[in-house]
Amino acid sequence: MKNKIKQVFPLIGNTPLVPLNFPGVKLYAKLEMFNLTGSTKDRPALMILEEGIKSGKINEDTVVVESSSGNFARSLAVLCRMLGIKFIAVIDRSTNPHHEALLRALCHKVYKVMERDETGGCLLNRIKKVKELIVEHPNSFWPNQYENSLNARAHYMGTGLEICDGLDRLDYFFAGVSSGGSITGNSMRIKERFPKCKIIAVDAVGSVIFSNFPRTRYLPGIGSSLRPKILESAIIDEVVHVDETESVNACREMLNKYGLFLGGSSGSVFAAIKKYFKTHESEPEQVASFLCADRGGMYIDNVYNDDWLNTLPLAQAETKLN
Repeated sequence: MKNKIKQVFPLIGNTPLVPLNFPGVKLYAKLEMFNLTGSTKDRPALMILEEGIKSGKINEDTVVVESSSGNFARSLAVLCRMLGIKFIAVIDRSTNPHHEALLRALCHKVYKVMERDETGGCLLNRIKKVKELIVEHPNSFWPNQYENSLNARAHYMGTGLEICDGLDRLDYFFAGVSSGGSITGNSMRIKERFPKCKIIAVDAVGSVIFSNFPRTRYLPGIGSSLRPKILESAIIDEVVHVDETESVNACREMLNKYGLFLGGSSGSVFAAIKKYFKTHESEPEQVASFLCADRGGMYIDNVYNDDWLNTLPLAQAETKLN
């Protein structure tokens, strides 16, 4: 199994950092869609499985169980399949049909949580289901992306280091927040290299990570029904909230203007960048970078579907899609 996981290393990391024409600052996008399964979640999934195998917590008979409505489940599903390990995914009602179909093809089993919790999301109920499954499977392993420090370390050792090595200067870094691993690991690495760089966390309206006003959210990949413990180590200077309509419009703009077919959280971050620099002065020589967490293929049924936007509450659908 150790030899198998070594074969995966060349397939994850060293993703492109590309310049975008943006007014006011030199903007660079870190395109994580070039990882093995198309998202930044490949990095922590690989590190967590690798350490689990090294420590003996994972063997050929282990059942990996994890809660994820999106990319982390896909990363684990593919890696576990390559390693010959059983994987059980716990998803929810916000998981899009294409992604769910893929998981059902790759996973040992898939459990879908339909009931929303008290925050309007499904995460708390997904975690409850994971804990039940762990009891049912004595030889099980829970990556627990919301509390596992390796989630952040994977980005500290990978994504953050690559961004720092790719730039001579960095004044702003923007990243979406969900499990908290990406913003934590990247912020720690970037602050070491560029101490004056402002770290801007991007969250969804209705998420409870940085707000006490929970609301039902419809776009997967950003926001959370709980504040991840990993964030205790994050170095965050400011927070920008965006709603689903802003995210969708920004995804469309990035496709039309830059030819980048990206996922919902990337649109959220780009929308936050536009919003931020409307109220904050910048200089042309300043450099900003942002994390594009995944590709757009899994968002055909929502982000890139006008009919989906029309199903959202009217208060969230006031903006006409471009």
